[in-house]
Amino acid sequence: MLVRYFAAARAAAGVEEETYHLPAGSSLESLLEAALAVERPTPPEGTPELSRIVARSSFLRNEVAVRDRSVPLDAGDVIDVLPPFAGG
Repeated sequence: MLVRYFAAARAAAGVEEETYHLPAGSSLESLLEAALAVERPTPPEGTPELSRIVARSSFLRNEVAVRDRSVPLDAGDVIDVLPPFAGG
């Protein structure tokens, strides 16, 4: 499963994307727990920790919005982590 981070999530994660190898049928919540378990450098000043950002983020699974974190995922899924955006 490929996780792509955008905006503040990218800054907090310290990477643009990373791959996780979880069993097929693992939930989005399980994938997020795996991502949050990774030891990461301290984010840039003014950027919250990744766990705070993920708690407020929206997610896309293969470019389709996902609101239910218990949804089962497939090995080839791409998950986008989209923190809240300001502006208009």
